[in-house]
Amino acid sequence: MRKLFIVSVILIVALLIGWTMIWPPAVWSFVVMGPILLLGIFDVFQKKHSIVRNFPVFGHLRFVMEELRPKIYQYFIESDTDGTPFNRLNRSVIYQRAKKVDDTRPFGTELDVYESGYEWLNHSIAALDHQHLNEDPRVLVGGPACTKPYSASVFNISAMSFGSLSENAILALNGGAKIGNFAHNTGEGGLSDHHLQPGGDIIWQIGTGYFSCRHKDGTFDYDAFAERAVLPQVRMIEIKLSQGAKPGHGGILPAAKVTPEIARIRLVQMGEDVVSPPVHKAFSTPLQLIAFIQKLRELSGGKPIGFKLCVGHKSEFLAICKAMVKTGIYPDFITVDGGEGGTGAAPLEFSNSVGMPLREALAFVYDALTGFDLKKHIKIIASGKVATGFDLVKNFALGADMCNSARGMMFALGCIQALECNMNTCPTGVATQDKSLMRGLVVGDKKVRVASFHKQTVASAVQMIGAAGLKHPHDLHRSFIYRRVSHNLIQTYAELFPYIPKRGLLDTPYPANFELDMAISSEDTFVPDYDKVSHVKINAVTAAG
Repeated sequence: MRKLFIVSVILIVALLIGWTMIWPPAVWSFVVMGPILLLGIFDVFQKKHSIVRNFPVFGHLRFVMEELRPKIYQYFIESDTDGTPFNRLNRSVIYQRAKKVDDTRPFGTELDVYESGYEWLNHSIAALDHQHLNEDPRVLVGGPACTKPYSASVFNISAMSFGSLSENAILALNGGAKIGNFAHNTGEGGLSDHHLQPGGDIIWQIGTGYFSCRHKDGTFDYDAFAERAVLPQVRMIEIKLSQGAKPGHGGILPAAKVTPEIARIRLVQMGEDVVSPPVHKAFSTPLQLIAFIQKLRELSGGKPIGFKLCVGHKSEFLAICKAMVKTGIYPDFITVDGGEGGTGAAPLEFSNSVGMPLREALAFVYDALTGFDLKKHIKIIASGKVATGFDLVKNFALGADMCNSARGMMFALGCIQALECNMNTCPTGVATQDKSLMRGLVVGDKKVRVASFHKQTVASAVQMIGAAGLKHPHDLHRSFIYRRVSHNLIQTYAELFPYIPKRGLLDTPYPANFELDMAISSEDTFVPDYDKVSHVKINAVTAAG
């Protein structure tokens, strides 16, 4: 092909020159053919891409098709139930609820109800009329030491930073939270003007980079924290230990992307890379984490303080629980992020293969808190691919008091799942800092859509709970949700995730599935100590679990 191209170039140039000599206006043909021929010549001699080196000019069609492939697949090939991470069925219901249009479906379900993994809610003959149900249930977040508890919606906006999302997206999300009376988590990128300006309730997330509350060397600045934590819009503070998208992984914001605005918001230096380390500097043991929580509660004036994690080693969470029991100090809430979560960019291996999925993690955290008799002090927030009323119901059944949604809220803003969040080319202006693209997102319109999506999703969850004969999300039990495990076997969540006895982790013998992790955990360290048990014991406990 290369030889054929070279011969073709020589012939085309010769023919064009001859044509021009016969008919001078033909010289304009070089305007069209010249760039194509020059591109082909460049392709022949470049060494980076073998396909265009072997197939000059035509080889570029491969890259064009690669670019078009996701769009073609999404719009012309995949069915309503095939798309990932969110299928068209779920995306459509979000769009419809955000726009306040009919979200009903004709002709029955498109799901295969005999496929493994299919789940459903058991309804009741004594169902409750949803007209008489409270379609805005609230949860009071605040433990014994909290002097400014927060009455939260059961459905809120999950952590998404300014920088990852555009200015207009943040303004619309917080504006929607203001209209709908629910909370907006800042993400770890700091507390920006765009979060504060609309006046919606804020959950200020503090990650390992300590943005908006850090010294120049990256350590925690208690004075800067206290200054911002007392702002009236800040209703809760969340310490991020890990996240579902990339648990155990830090990040770097290159110096070139540190704008004056981002530097001011995050309290970082212009011209320097901004590092978010994988671990915190303010504490390194469970006991120190608990002390840090207490310190932040005091500096915030008694507001609810909690932490977020994607569950990894179970022993680490049990170590934190042991620290709570030892000190008598408790977080006011714990956000459980599933390994399937994540709005921003993350390494493929971390997105696909690190972190416990939400359902298993949520059940474990609830059971651990129950076993230590701590649940009465602590609210649980579930975060990870939450988009529909049934998603809320399933999480409530497993032990969540509230749920957070990130990608669901992005769809309400107009996200089309273009999968360009990490390229600054988001076509809807949601996940970009490109001003020209950002202008396509009209804040006044989108904030209403966010509020509408929230309201109708909560209403759908409440109606489902009413169909089960219940009045409030906290009335749900794991036995209300069924999952098809195989073609001819179904089990309830109570069978799949059996409850453990209240206070069952305060004294031996522990439940079999907790015995190993209880043995290797300590409030003095996050590191599990496998030397405390023999290999024979480990094998026996693992087999029993």
